[in-house]
Amino acid sequence: MNAANARVGDAPGFRAGLLAIGGVLAVLIFAVPLALVFSRALALGWSVYVAKISDPFTLHAAGLTLLTALVVVPINIMFGVCAAWLITRHRFAGRGLLSALIELPVSVSPIVAGVAYLFLYGSQGVFGPFLAEQGWRIMFTAPAIFLASLFVTAPYVARELITVMQTHAQDDEEAALTLGATGLLTFLKVTLPNVRWALFYGALLCNARVMGEFGAVSVVSGKIRGKTETLPLHIEVLFNDYNATGAFAAASLLTLLAVVTLVLKSFAEWRLAAAARR
Repeated sequence: MNAANARVGDAPGFRAGLLAIGGVLAVLIFAVPLALVFSRALALGWSVYVAKISDPFTLHAAGLTLLTALVVVPINIMFGVCAAWLITRHRFAGRGLLSALIELPVSVSPIVAGVAYLFLYGSQGVFGPFLAEQGWRIMFTAPAIFLASLFVTAPYVARELITVMQTHAQDDEEAALTLGATGLLTFLKVTLPNVRWALFYGALLCNARVMGEFGAVSVVSGKIRGKTETLPLHIEVLFNDYNATGAFAAASLLTLLAVVTLVLKSFAEWRLAAAARR
């Protein structure tokens, strides 16, 4: 490559410098904290680590975290699919407003979302007295955690699907409809296979955010030990109780879940890139 066609940053020394900076930052920001979590969790030996992980409160927090993901992710998948289909395949009044509302949870602080739900469904909230008369309680229960997590993670599946479906040609769908296929059959047999990896990718992002959410959940859950503590909340409680070993043991569980999600996310990204090249 001659000097006229050289791109900025093509010099070997420049590339090596960028790689060195990137490597050092990756080690300091990602590798060292992860290594610290596991080293502190195992500092007193494997038997102590197993005992801390087997603590009933830790197991309950892990179970509630997984239950929240099992409830929230499928609902957000359904919402994301419906929203993406409406926005990319139909023209209607309020289409821009729907797109803006989907992006709203990204802009709003999770704490604000939690407080909003508290003022809506709390005992002194807008709907709280009516719900109490019916014998229903939402705040400081597992359903409150589900609601807050749904709001915070609502955009992830929809955003991925909207991006892919906007760039994906509709020729196959139109051909299927011309041949007599119903709208539902066209979606299941044509549209969904074309966006399956984007759907999987969005679901992974949604799942990762659900399991790691702290702000909104901390407001609406009440942090009732053994009842409404998810893993992030439980870790904070253990640190506040000066139980550092237990906190790091619980954090290691959350870290392992994050690592598994990261591996699956990388696989989904690879498949998306491969599908884009075809």
